[in-house]
Amino acid sequence: MSVRSSDKMATWPIGKLLYSMALPAVISLFIQSMYNIVDTMYISQYSQDAMFAIGLVFPLQQAALSLALGTGVGIGTLVSRRLGEKRHEDASKVATTGLFISLFHIAIVFVVGLFLSGPFLGLFTDRPEIIALGEEYLYIVMLLNFGQFLSVVFERILQAQGNMIVPMISLIAGAVTNIVLDPIFIFGQFGMPEMGMAGAAIATVAGQMVSMVIDLVVLLVGKHDVEFKFKGFKLDMVNVKNIYTVALPTAVMNMISSVTTTLMNGVLIKFSENAVTALSLYFKLQSFIFMPCFGFSQGSLPILSYNFGAKNKDRYFKTAKLYMISALVVMGIGTGLFVFVPETMLSFFAMDDALKEVAVVTLRIVSLSFLPAACSIVFNTCFQSFGQGTTSMIQSILRQIGFLIPFAYLLSNISLEAVWYSYPIAEVLVVIIFIPLVIKAYRKAFGVSHAHA
Repeated sequence: MSVRSSDKMATWPIGKLLYSMALPAVISLFIQSMYNIVDTMYISQYSQDAMFAIGLVFPLQQAALSLALGTGVGIGTLVSRRLGEKRHEDASKVATTGLFISLFHIAIVFVVGLFLSGPFLGLFTDRPEIIALGEEYLYIVMLLNFGQFLSVVFERILQAQGNMIVPMISLIAGAVTNIVLDPIFIFGQFGMPEMGMAGAAIATVAGQMVSMVIDLVVLLVGKHDVEFKFKGFKLDMVNVKNIYTVALPTAVMNMISSVTTTLMNGVLIKFSENAVTALSLYFKLQSFIFMPCFGFSQGSLPILSYNFGAKNKDRYFKTAKLYMISALVVMGIGTGLFVFVPETMLSFFAMDDALKEVAVVTLRIVSLSFLPAACSIVFNTCFQSFGQGTTSMIQSILRQIGFLIPFAYLLSNISLEAVWYSYPIAEVLVVIIFIPLVIKAYRKAFGVSHAHA
């Protein structure tokens, strides 16, 4: 009798299981954050106007990724839960349903990129050269977004089965592809024409497509706990509803970051273009820290979802505890780097002294939010594992729309430096509010009394 790969969720020691699941994701996302930085690094060498344009297009790019992540989390969480319940056939139906949902979402991103790129950029600048640079980049990354979208979904289906190695390999392959192609396409090397911003965008989507192809080949070849089954397939509206229960709140939660960045750019542009660019550089660099933390989230979510489905509260609690400790360690290291050596972090990019001065202050202050942000990320993962995607969404809305933006507008009356403090203030307030809520969710999920929580 063959042993299913997902059975390790129920039998392996928690430490071994979590790190075997999380570390490949940590490595792959860390590599992915590198190619985000390489992208901006080459663009900064191309021109500072191009770097400003990248800062403006970031929210729309972030929104597209948010929809992909939300869809992937919704599919992966439900697949993990069905595997925990030993409903393997139903898990395959969920994956197939999720694929059709993904194609619909890809079409939405295509339409948004085609018709809204120009008007979006016009909200922040009337400089035609900046709008042209931004449109050049957005048209390519939005209209050819299917590579990123499907690679995220395929990765989550593999991870739901306990396979973290293939997603790691595919992300690294995509990152390497992008890193190699960036200078060739941007500056016109090896006989290629100089394409500037368009070259950066083409290199990005090429890397995404490489990742997608690797994940798809693995899913279609060989035997897996979960398989796409198209023969006689009918769209199951119960599965659609269950996927969207987690997918939509998760997507909205991530898209709120896009909305928040857009609103923050509106605050910052009143100070200077350098302030907008400094925030963009911060987001590129903080991915070095947040991506590993999200790697632990990717590694822990299938384990948490599985053990919730299996009603094993001890393994659930041990996983959540180790996940929290790991996230705090990663974020603590990140805080130290941003506070004490911001100049070293910024040395990746070509910039003038005025921009560097603004960016150093940005990194030092905003990084004070890292430790409470680690707690928020862990809470979000736990809510998702319980199928409480709405609670995750509310948490994110409160942090960013309820606290961050109002504080940013209020503090903008003092100084640019004061605006950056809105980030740590918002994170701390949300953690204080949601500590009792995540404890309550755990008690309700496993029927734990207050005395044994």
